[in-house]
Amino acid sequence: MSEQTLSMRLERVATHVPAGARLADIGSDHGYLPVALVSRGVIVSAIAGEVAQTPYRAAERSVRESGLSQQISVRLANGLAAIEPQDAITAISLCGMGGETIRDILEAGKARLSGQERLIMQPNGGEQPLRQWLMENGYRILCEEVLWENRFDYEIIVAERSGPVPYTAEQLYFGPLQMQARSPAFLAKWQRLLRLKQKTLADFAQARQAVPEDRVQELTRQVRWISELLG
Repeated sequence: MSEQTLSMRLERVATHVPAGARLADIGSDHGYLPVALVSRGVIVSAIAGEVAQTPYRAAERSVRESGLSQQISVRLANGLAAIEPQDAITAISLCGMGGETIRDILEAGKARLSGQERLIMQPNGGEQPLRQWLMENGYRILCEEVLWENRFDYEIIVAERSGPVPYTAEQLYFGPLQMQARSPAFLAKWQRLLRLKQKTLADFAQARQAVPEDRVQELTRQVRWISELLG
């Protein structure tokens, strides 16, 4: 990928970053997303935050080689510690990590959130606990999508703080907007997962050692929910 071309996944994330935003890309890796968005004139400035030395140096190199050091600040920091009040951040992207990790970053950095930012998240699994955190912290889910890339299902969740929003257990599991839209990619994802979970249940039944009853009950409930969803 160059500074102008992004993976399909990051291109979809990019579409949810508001024009003129000041973006904090947390876990920026090579800094591809902020570099592309600043290069295209979509956003005015960005922070590329990284907690590990190797991707931090890679992001520094990307920014330097694209000539954008004035507009993009690359920072070695843990999660939202990369953000300072004077940055006046209006959008935060957190991509390519587990939903639980994104949740933990948001929880640990709550003091650095003004509540005015748009959150654009692309979790690799663990969407349910992430949606739970959003609900508990007064965020409304504005947009959700599923895409299939490199033999993997990716989800994108966009949220803004709006005050209390109640979601049901099923909505937290599947995504409230995805359940309504029922896109082909969304249905295909859950058809794949239904087969996997049904196979796991069958394996449990054959297992020589006892499987914890709560694990069986949880999986049985998920299979029921997915079967009802697919109808």
